Amino acid sequence: MKALLVIDMLNDFIREDGALSVGAAGREIVDFIRRKTAEFREEGCPIIYICDNHEPDDGEFEMFPAHCVAGGEGSGIIPELDVRPGDKIIRKRRYSAFFGTDLDLYLREKGVDELFLAGVCTNICVLYTAADARNINYRVSIFERGVASFDGEAHSFALREAKNTLGCAIL
Repeated sequence: MKALLVIDMLNDFIREDGALSVGAAGREIVDFIRRKTAEFREEGCPIIYICDNHEPDDGEFEMFPAHCVAGGEGSGIIPELDVRPGDKIIRKRRYSAFFGTDLDLYLREKGVDELFLAGVCTNICVLYTAADARNINYRVSIFERGVASFDGEAHSFALREAKNTLGCAIL
């Protein structure tokens, strides 16, 4: 079975005034992700929203501005996405959606062996989620039109790395 992982489509990354906004590139993928979400829902496949969610004093804020603080507006899924009661929400504190979460357990309980990734940032949370998924034997596809980053060169590198090193399909 396949599942769609929608990674970090959160106010702080997607809104223009977000604390760590990806900019126009992030806003441009919203409609594509909405369409893919509808397709996966129609097929009866799990839709999992992966959400960056930090403590106010998180050490990551030494590298990046404070963002997606737990309970804050910035950590919310953008309202343009159609989150429904049957969808799963996984909150994470690090780049990979697998690190310190129950994502792997949830996927295995659902019989999922193939993941499709969309969201931000291609070179950070998307790439590290893909790497961890491949390391534990999931098949992984990344929707090229469904991922974005605030750094165009890093975005392109991450897609090449996912394909050439991790063996992900780039769709």
